Amino acid sequence: MRTTQVFIISDADLLKISLLQWAQQFEEVVWLDSNAAENVHNRNYKSYDGILAIDAFTAIKTDAQSAFEDLREYQTHTADWIFGYLAYDLKNDLEPLHSNNFDGLTFPELYFFQPKKLFLLNGNQIELSYLNLVADEMEEDLEAIKNFKSLVQSPVHKVPEIKARIPKQDYLRKVTQMLHHIQMGDIYEANFCQEFYAEQAVIHPLETYLKLNAISSPPFAVFLKLTHLFLLSASPERFIRKEGDKIISQPIKGTARRAADLEEDHKLSLALENDPKERSENIMITDLVRNDLSRTAKRNSVQVEELCQLYTFKQVHQLITTVTSEVAPETSIIDVLKTTFPMGSMTGAPKESAMNIIENLEETRRGLYSGAVGYITPTGNADFNVVIRSILYNSTNNYLSFSVGSAITIKSEPEKEFEECLLKAKAMLEVLK
Repeated sequence: MRTTQVFIISDADLLKISLLQWAQQFEEVVWLDSNAAENVHNRNYKSYDGILAIDAFTAIKTDAQSAFEDLREYQTHTADWIFGYLAYDLKNDLEPLHSNNFDGLTFPELYFFQPKKLFLLNGNQIELSYLNLVADEMEEDLEAIKNFKSLVQSPVHKVPEIKARIPKQDYLRKVTQMLHHIQMGDIYEANFCQEFYAEQAVIHPLETYLKLNAISSPPFAVFLKLTHLFLLSASPERFIRKEGDKIISQPIKGTARRAADLEEDHKLSLALENDPKERSENIMITDLVRNDLSRTAKRNSVQVEELCQLYTFKQVHQLITTVTSEVAPETSIIDVLKTTFPMGSMTGAPKESAMNIIENLEETRRGLYSGAVGYITPTGNADFNVVIRSILYNSTNNYLSFSVGSAITIKSEPEKEFEECLLKAKAMLEVLK
């Protein structure tokens, strides 16, 4: 079905740029970049330095109703690499929930495609895996990529005022309402998000992505293009990975800013590592993830490999936990996705109650934000990120959006939660100026 060849490359970083620029001629593009040299927590569970999937041979696009079963049928029938995303509102397929908030982006709720052409980068090697019907284009394409010169001389970039969907005073009031729900025992924790947006925005998506990735160098970066819909993601968080019978989830909860002064930066990281509120956030979500994984796990196989481990990125310090489980050989990745989605770090506990409260207090449909982007291999292995620290763009209606959130617990102070949101928005705002 596929023809595969491996080539040696001299400059991987340069090839990445040429590869992405060359790929812009296609309507379906997914680029996944691990930024391997910059990160630690992804190294134990990493397959590739970068993956590019382009040009759909087949595809599935659907709304929430029966979405996971439709995906299962598509994956089984295709029996090939598939790339795509799960939008947050697929929750409505899993729980008795609905979504009526404003949506300026209009991404489908689920989209996966089988690429005609696939590029897998590792070290000084690039593996090309082409469907047989286009296999004769392989060497010609690689030569074109190596010699590609960007046609973009001065990208158009016009972003009017970026507005907050929820004004600050309303945000503080809504966090207070969420705290009331916690005090009443409705929830223990919930991730409350707010949207920043611009109308009549014109950006060059690839240039914007490259700037965002350079600022953050995260382990789960994504450039996604589906005709006129774009995701430019600098995500540091893994949702779910499947390696044979092993499942890995790495929720992030706990954030602190970086400082230019090394001594101050070290103090900030230590303060985060020992902050009772931040650790309690992480541990509550760890318990939720453990419970989610147990629904498909072999008995007594759910393990916490790392708990509240401190990791440092270019923009922030984070607390990351690694939870693993073992599943039976007949357990499909679709079973795992269906029983863990949406991810606990973006919802709360108990999950259904938290999602219901979130929907009532937030003013924008999350759509692809706090969903997941990734791939499933022909053997049923998979890797999906969490869509955070991301810019979403619809080039047809020129609507640009990014959302940020924070976990609300009984110890939350509304003003500090607002400051955490601004910290997480920093890289996106910087890129869009």
